[in-house]
Amino acid sequence: MAGWTGSGVEPRTAAEIAAAVRQGKSSVRGAVQEALDRIAAADPRIGAFRKVRHDAALSEADEVAARPDLADLPLAGVPVAVKDNVAVADEQCRHGTAATADRPPEPEDHPVVARLRAAGAVVVGLTHTPELSLVAMTDSALGMARNPWDPTRTPGGSSGGAAAAVAAGLVPVAHGNDGLGSIRGPAACCGLFGFKPGLGTVPSGLGRDSWWGLAENGPLATTVEDAALMLSVMAGDPALAAAPDNRPAGLRIAVSTAPTSRGYRVDREHKDTVESVAKVLEEAGHTIVEARGYPQYLGFGAVQTWYAAAAMDAEEYDRHALDRATRRMASAGRTLAKVGLTGARTRRKWRDRDADRFLGEADVVLTPTLLRPPPEALRWGRRGLLSTFVANTSYAGLCPPWNLAGWPAMNVPAATHSCGLPIGVQFAARPGREALLLGLAAHLEAVRPWPRTAPAGVVGG
Repeated sequence: MAGWTGSGVEPRTAAEIAAAVRQGKSSVRGAVQEALDRIAAADPRIGAFRKVRHDAALSEADEVAARPDLADLPLAGVPVAVKDNVAVADEQCRHGTAATADRPPEPEDHPVVARLRAAGAVVVGLTHTPELSLVAMTDSALGMARNPWDPTRTPGGSSGGAAAAVAAGLVPVAHGNDGLGSIRGPAACCGLFGFKPGLGTVPSGLGRDSWWGLAENGPLATTVEDAALMLSVMAGDPALAAAPDNRPAGLRIAVSTAPTSRGYRVDREHKDTVESVAKVLEEAGHTIVEARGYPQYLGFGAVQTWYAAAAMDAEEYDRHALDRATRRMASAGRTLAKVGLTGARTRRKWRDRDADRFLGEADVVLTPTLLRPPPEALRWGRRGLLSTFVANTSYAGLCPPWNLAGWPAMNVPAATHSCGLPIGVQFAARPGREALLLGLAAHLEAVRPWPRTAPAGVVGG
């Protein structure tokens, strides 16, 4: 499949760039300039980036090229995008809100950014996120990201800018984070591999207490190899980079195509995709079983947690500078808290007991990632509580259980919907099984390869 430039050549993967730089076949500056050129050509239509670090990135590239350990760096010269809700030294961290306009530049990198840079990556820009990373659509007072597969649709959220940047071929990999589905959802919207690690695998440090330990930093990539490589650096665990080479055998896989709450339904094509993936896995020797039903409290408890997080995060900002949707969610969170509905009981029950019961004797659970294709790219932040609630929960309600559990989970591209957008499937496993998930994803990538970037005519048109 041709890249968005129409040149007939797909953008190089992160692994390819790093190998070429380490071997002296490519320069760091050249790899970074290539990404900057792609961004300049396509991002005005996509809106992935809040800020492009053109001169700073080239200067950073020269510093990496001069390092004596260049030949040993796992991400040597790889241009990366960083979601604009973690600290990048000497840059403002805007969190998708006008309320941060007067913030000074950050004095130092977030630990994850520091690890990426230490591994030889170059930060070419900061990607858009919805205000305070609260919703599954990426628009804010600072800009709007669009889905490279269909610019009239959202790329998801809150790592929507990151997903758009990778799916458009602007960078090979991007940093995202995921509190209730904010890596997996955008990955599904944009046809990417997205990985949320389990609790404690990667430094979190997101806002206040990382949403009670629900939010994790992780990679978005076009290949499993690239995601595993980036995750290994973020986690400080080189062994994860080799995980795709170890394909698990004889797994017991529980399959569920049910929504987590009554009153919702999963699109037929998304269900069919899960069933087709399950069949491929069964033919490969895995045992497929039907998953148990979700407990009735889970969906409402996730909403309580979402609104409680909005109330908590909004406290540090001038409410008059926040979008209407954010103010309404925060108000709902404060109201629910007055009667003790903060989601704490749900989080405790699901993490300590019921998630394990749900999986039972299975090793992995397989579900749709989304209930249906994503909604339009609109200025959702200006809307009221009800419309925001419906837009989010009617399409993006299947990821939160695995944040609540603290388990690793991933989106794997699996099909294309009749509307032209990608369809992803979600896998989750018990804590510490990141390598197993990566190996399983690599097997699916080998037998059911996916387009690495959005169609050239869409992005470049």
